[in-house]
Amino acid sequence: MAEDLDAWLLANRLGIPDTIAYLRKTYPSPTWREHHNFGELADFWLRVHASLREQGGQLQKITEAFREGTLDATTFQRTFVPRFNHFLQHLEGHHQIEDAAYFPKFRALDPRMQTGFDLLENDHQLIHGALLSALEHARLVVAALPRGADSVRSASDDYAVSTNRLMALLARHLADEEDLVIPAMLEHGERSVG
Repeated sequence: MAEDLDAWLLANRLGIPDTIAYLRKTYPSPTWREHHNFGELADFWLRVHASLREQGGQLQKITEAFREGTLDATTFQRTFVPRFNHFLQHLEGHHQIEDAAYFPKFRALDPRMQTGFDLLENDHQLIHGALLSALEHARLVVAALPRGADSVRSASDDYAVSTNRLMALLARHLADEEDLVIPAMLEHGERSVG
């Protein structure tokens, strides 16, 4: 198992293979919503993921506007800090619920799912580390605001690197998770994991 996880570390992969996402061909994403087993839980899952993508994109836009000088320091701090905190809480809460409640239920449905959900849990650890790095760099940006342009530029450059890494990891993870979770719900029904 460890070798499988090493081969498919989140930062290195471009997707998960069909041997792990073994239901993906049976249930391709364009047909998910049309399936009779697509219900409220699958819809909610996809909406949560869409929300995380949107929140991450908003943070990147706010940061870019600040770095380009189209957003002043006061407005940046007033808009960025609460959005970043909300994003952090949303993402961490989502992953905790998955690890504690949903992933064990998916594993119990079919032993073939074990590797996929081990992979997703490993992703959560990597994303958590990237999130902590982005949080530390975000704090440094806010702390640099009173010290002037050079300090702010350096701190915001470092934050941009760390948050871009976080968002790239998150985007890959969310897509891969959907390739496992939604087809499993369609195959086994939402009641089996709800």
